[in-house]
Amino acid sequence: MTDEDRSGAASAEQSIAIEMIALNKWFGAYHALRDIDLLVERGERIVICGPSGSGKSTLIRCVNGLEAHESGRIIVEGTELTSDLRQSHEVRREVGMVFQHFNLFPHLTILENCTLAPIHVLKMDRAEAEAAAMHYLGKVQIPEQADKYPGQLSGGQQQRVAIARALCMNPKIMLFDEPTSALDPEMVKEVLETMVQLARDGMTMLCVTHEMAFARQVADRVIFMDAGAIVEINRPEAFFSSPKHPRTKLFLGQIL
Repeated sequence: MTDEDRSGAASAEQSIAIEMIALNKWFGAYHALRDIDLLVERGERIVICGPSGSGKSTLIRCVNGLEAHESGRIIVEGTELTSDLRQSHEVRREVGMVFQHFNLFPHLTILENCTLAPIHVLKMDRAEAEAAAMHYLGKVQIPEQADKYPGQLSGGQQQRVAIARALCMNPKIMLFDEPTSALDPEMVKEVLETMVQLARDGMTMLCVTHEMAFARQVADRVIFMDAGAIVEINRPEAFFSSPKHPRTKLFLGQIL
């Protein structure tokens, strides 16, 4: 291999945020993920869709070690996830996650929810953590809610707090597990607008969602999963206008 080849290989490796190789996951006898191969580049926005039970949420939960895989490899920002808990903790420092439900601490203010992990996990000074929290609350357009408690906010506002809280850990990757599915329809738009802005800022994102308008607007690639396998991956324009796999066509025909 020439020096130029080595340089090119190193550059390609440095551009990869997530690599999955022959990834398999079982829940007892149920085969939840089947031979998943996927490369996600830094700054890439991936939308994952598919029917219920297709493995979408399990896939992204494997990315930050919330679910352990049984075979294959998964490498996140250069760290391979194994049974070593230290590696899982290292990966979670790099990966933020937003769930269907907001999971905010009801007895803490919005500001306290956002500063808890930076202070106790990152060992950040309180003043620095509060400054970062206010910055990200401003980014999701609710800095005026900092002194309120979660129960005083709407569902859409609480989900935006959950996004700000994840950002306070300065993640390199953001994972979204159907972040709008628990929201009333009128609250969906404000959360999606927040995610669109994150995408514009260049954040690496994996998002499980049925919001196909969001996929068209934001995604670099759309992944369709069924029965634990990746059935199709394509650019949004091709994915929606000319899907290749019959299962993808059937799914899009049902939801569009």
